[in-house]
Amino acid sequence: MNIRTRALALSLLVLLAAAPLVLMLPGPRNALLSSAGMALVRDDPLRPADVIVIAADADGAGVLGAVDLVHAGLADRVAIFEDPPDSVDREFLRRGVAYFNAAAVSVQQLRALGVSNIITIPRPVAGTEDEGAVLPGWCDASGVHTVIFVSTADHSRRVRRVMRRAMKLHRAVVLVRGSPYSAFAPGNWWRTRRGARTEIVEMQKLLWDVLRHPLGD
Repeated sequence: MNIRTRALALSLLVLLAAAPLVLMLPGPRNALLSSAGMALVRDDPLRPADVIVIAADADGAGVLGAVDLVHAGLADRVAIFEDPPDSVDREFLRRGVAYFNAAAVSVQQLRALGVSNIITIPRPVAGTEDEGAVLPGWCDASGVHTVIFVSTADHSRRVRRVMRRAMKLHRAVVLVRGSPYSAFAPGNWWRTRRGARTEIVEMQKLLWDVLRHPLGD
């Protein structure tokens, strides 16, 4: 385990262990909680890329973040992951009700906001690990050298770790960017139930990832 990873793991463990006590103290409470929120966030410096890829669960926040990057001139193509219908969707289709999957909604939103060069990555993913498994091969097959991967802010550090591992034996570079439109606010996440739930779930997932892959950054 390198020094930075050891420090990250220790910091996460301290935050989790000290939280119940510190939450009762008015002074350091906000600082600790804000640090816990920021522990989930990690953005790479950006540079021009071949394509912007939106994380499967980034939804509208991912679309808005990708559109801003396109308008800033960092790439002119946006890729989204395929979203095939599940059993519930298929039942709606059987009953004659139109099915609008997440990928179709994202395409519609991207076009409405001025992005016309849109690619669908033809393989469904169920989560971050799946994205890390799919993206390297897709980059190789598509001749992609640099990717800006847009996720939600709370997900960005863990996504970055997954992508670093996934791309180790591949030539493409993946730059992770948390969307500024994410619902999660690292500086005051504890003020809402949704923020608190996101923090707890993502902190557990990040700590588990660090413990499973201690050599990651």
